Amino acid sequence: MMAITLTEPAASRVLSQLSSRGKGEGLRLGIKTMGCSGLAYVVDFADDAGDNDEIFTSNGVKVFVDRETIPFVDGTEIDFASDGFSTAFQFKNPNVVDECGCGESFTVKS
Repeated sequence: MMAITLTEPAASRVLSQLSSRGKGEGLRLGIKTMGCSGLAYVVDFADDAGDNDEIFTSNGVKVFVDRETIPFVDGTEIDFASDGFSTAFQFKNPNVVDECGCGESFTVKS
């Protein structure tokens, strides 16, 4: 197992959002089945660890990932970018072999 990492801009965004929210332990990274390529990222706040979670710490932020999800996201770097009116997390996942044209879903190595 490698790790899930956050760039400084992503960590700063998460810490800012947790502060505004007034609670939370970190960021939860998951996946769900959807889109034309099969999988999509799900990002949410983590208020506590689940029984099946692995916890990674990067740039002062805890990232919670369910053990069943790790094979799909292991080694992923999460960045945060602001481009005009759009702000979003961006994922650099070494397991991705294909993405849909709109960038909403992806396929991983079998």
